[in-house]
Amino acid sequence: MAADKPTRNPFKRKAKLADQFQPLRRAVRIPVWGDVGLRLGLAFGLLGMVILIHWLDRDGLVDHVDGHISFLDVVYFTMISVTTTGFGDIAPVSNSARLVEAVIVTPVRIAVLFIFVGAAYDFVIKRSWEKWRMARIQEQLSDHVVVLGYGVSGSQSVGELIERGIDPRRIVVVEPSEDRLAEAEKLGVNVMAADATRDETLKAVRIAEAQSVLVSAGRDDTSILIVLTVRHLARDVPISVVVRADDNELLARQAGANNVINPVRFTGLLLAGSVKGAHIADYLADLASVSGRVQLVERVVSEAECGLPITDLKSGGQGLRIYRNGRAIGFWENECQTLQPGDVVVEIVPTIGNEGDAPI
Repeated sequence: MAADKPTRNPFKRKAKLADQFQPLRRAVRIPVWGDVGLRLGLAFGLLGMVILIHWLDRDGLVDHVDGHISFLDVVYFTMISVTTTGFGDIAPVSNSARLVEAVIVTPVRIAVLFIFVGAAYDFVIKRSWEKWRMARIQEQLSDHVVVLGYGVSGSQSVGELIERGIDPRRIVVVEPSEDRLAEAEKLGVNVMAADATRDETLKAVRIAEAQSVLVSAGRDDTSILIVLTVRHLARDVPISVVVRADDNELLARQAGANNVINPVRFTGLLLAGSVKGAHIADYLADLASVSGRVQLVERVVSEAECGLPITDLKSGGQGLRIYRNGRAIGFWENECQTLQPGDVVVEIVPTIGNEGDAPI
């Protein structure tokens, strides 16, 4: 997922869309046993080279058993020499043979050791540990927030979520860039280096059990494909997505996104608003961040608030609008004079810790 930047609508060219998802090349990488075969091939290649050198310099070796150095003796001597077994029945006696042991065989011995130890670590110890650890993390994933993409928008959203009091262990970041994931790990969140357009990736982070999904892939085409994939696997999970082209907003909603955020448009609105009011942009930024003096909060009305007008919220906040049966109703409209069960209210409340706070 590349750094956040605007793009044209890619869905006008289907062939180009197919080319964009080259991460599918993961499927044609060298398989595990192919990697093992390469390592073994390299190790036996080094052993073959040492056997050849020993054979060419066999006159510098002495067999204390029968005094004759055969090819089998050379192979035997090479193996016990490289493995540092050293029974002493065959030994280098000439200066050239000892030089070969010191300059050539010793580095080969170290290389072969690292090859086999590294293979054992990668394919047995490391993989087993990672699978065990992942299983433990997955057991704890429920009602969590999944952030797909850790560019500028994704990193800002994760930081804001943590500031709002969400436990980092309940946040999962999926991003193919290891450098960006290293930054996310510092915050204590769960991370996964993978392609978020793949079903296997989203199933691994238990997308169907998530509280919410935030999508910011840096490209509109990738973000919309991710939304489609998420909605296919999790029909009821709320999805918020960042898009930058106006004509992609409808596509994002059709793909299944509940909230479509266009930072380019929002920035334009702030710029235009600043012409008539120098403090509008400052106040909106204050509302958006938990570190501001006030917060914009969305919640379901409480049982005690049912029947009351929006001006008498028990939280002490300033009610702005309610959502009833999917319809937005402003505080000035008659329906807001009587709150009903199931209404979702949007209100402004003071941030805890600031002077004149009211409980949220």
